[in-house]
Amino acid sequence: MSYLWTTIKVKDLEKSIDFYENIVGLEVQRRFEAGPDREIAFLAAVKGDTEIELINDQDKEEVNIGSDISLGFAVDSVEEKLKFLQEKAIEIHSGPISPNPQIEFFYVLDPNGLKIQFVENK
Repeated sequence: MSYLWTTIKVKDLEKSIDFYENIVGLEVQRRFEAGPDREIAFLAAVKGDTEIELINDQDKEEVNIGSDISLGFAVDSVEEKLKFLQEKAIEIHSGPISPNPQIEFFYVLDPNGLKIQFVENK
């Protein structure tokens, strides 16, 4: 068995794609209409990697994101990622946190309120 993707219902597909491309560093792998008023985009760091599936139902006004869920992404440097996000005017949700000397991380929120964790393994 292999892990394929995580599905996220989104309010605004364009804003969400922009965030995951330009802030997280993923690339759209495929994007398509999936019926009336529904569009889907799959993003990944590299083709064949685990993907994020973004679904936009234009007739759905709100999405319900759980507060106890986050997606984690590896970064080379927490310090450099923090500088990058500051330049992009992205607010830090919490952190940086270093629960032990081998790891440091922080959180931001995606356009839908989902916590995104950037992690540096030292």
